[in-house]
Amino acid sequence: MILTAKPDWRREGRDWPNREASRFVRAGGLYWHVQVMGTGPALLLLHGAGAATHSFRDLAPLLAREFTVICPDLPGHGFTETPRGDGLSLPGMVRGIDALLTALDAHPYAAVAHSAGAAIALRLRLQGRIGEGGVIALNGALRPFPGAAAHIFPALAKLLVLNPLAVQAFAWRGGMRGAVAKLIEGTGSHIDPVGLKAYGALFATTGHVAGALGMMSSWDLKPLLADLPKLPAPLTLIVGEKDIAVPPDVADDVKAKVPHACKIALPGLGHLAHEEAPRQVAGLIREALMRGDLGSDIEAAA
Repeated sequence: MILTAKPDWRREGRDWPNREASRFVRAGGLYWHVQVMGTGPALLLLHGAGAATHSFRDLAPLLAREFTVICPDLPGHGFTETPRGDGLSLPGMVRGIDALLTALDAHPYAAVAHSAGAAIALRLRLQGRIGEGGVIALNGALRPFPGAAAHIFPALAKLLVLNPLAVQAFAWRGGMRGAVAKLIEGTGSHIDPVGLKAYGALFATTGHVAGALGMMSSWDLKPLLADLPKLPAPLTLIVGEKDIAVPPDVADDVKAKVPHACKIALPGLGHLAHEEAPRQVAGLIREALMRGDLGSDIEAAA
């Protein structure tokens, strides 16, 4: 891993969404940025690759009305330090989040996880670290790259993360507002200016870019997918039907492995559905946690 500049809390973080809920915690050998808000049963929120706590800027306060929301920046992302060794791999991320929860003396009743964060949440659930509320996956990235891409894309990410010029070039483009908007639209979503500004601030820093690429280059879903049939209920799969980044039929693959899983389809929303329609998604999360989501699939109203 090359040494790169992380986002600066005094600069990129000066107007960070929900800044008043932020704290910095040492755990598992890392200095973490985590936001904690609300009261009630603990609810762990995990973002996906390339994002940070800002991804839940509107969803977290809505859920904090009934839960104690714990929302960290993943290792190498946002304002959390980048680990050494295999700390950006799936097992490494799981160890890191486990250590953070221990430092916070937190015992999450359930986890709400977006994209690649869903894999972390599912592994934590399999290890008994997430309680009986289970996992709610938001456009969960739970399918390996197909065919030759399974080798090509992780290898490409490794080359990029080891090449300072490539990381700097991406970060330079990340500072361009139009490039960020185009990147987000490429996921099938349209988000507000606050979200675009936060993504732009992160993508313009080489440390965050290197962390996201390092995560991609280290990701291996095969052991997790093999263990999914052992997953305790419940599992809710919330899927934006316009998601371009993670095809909606990924949820169908997961359902085939986890028969008790429930799928909720969101017409008209993309990969960042929780940022596009936070109130709708918050309502679906509350309903899923209330009923344990062992029922039939649902198509939510547009």
